[in-house]
Amino acid sequence: MKDKKICFVSSSGGHLEQIKQLKEVASQYECFYVVTRTKATEAMKNKKYIVSDLVRTNKFLSVIRMLKMMGEQLRIFLKEKPDVIITTGAAVAIPMCIIGKLFRKKVVYIESFARINTPNKTGKLIYKFADLFIIQWKELDDYYPNAIYGGWIY
Repeated sequence: MKDKKICFVSSSGGHLEQIKQLKEVASQYECFYVVTRTKATEAMKNKKYIVSDLVRTNKFLSVIRMLKMMGEQLRIFLKEKPDVIITTGAAVAIPMCIIGKLFRKKVVYIESFARINTPNKTGKLIYKFADLFIIQWKELDDYYPNAIYGGWIY
């Protein structure tokens, strides 16, 4: 099954820990990671690209930073040519998911395990165009009526 390539994209911390739980998927396909810079991501042995993250200081700077992120991730996308993008968020995942959809690739979003009763902003945006949207808590059914309940990732 190595004929498909997967891009795993996430911010650091809990989002990355959840992506790492997908070892079985990662072992079946060629894959790479798009992550933000931390000690943990720098130490990762997997094929990875370290990219900018969104800094929410003000709206104008956030837009500029998002455009920078889009450019960085577009270059990675064109180099790697993934078939599927899988993410648990957060904001760093938005550009790659948008780029993936523009190139007609599959986008899979897994709403964060930490989101039990309310959705996050990234999830609400990507829900609008994801090919597969997975929730880890039944309580989110009201926010994401077309989502698949997948249970806990851990």
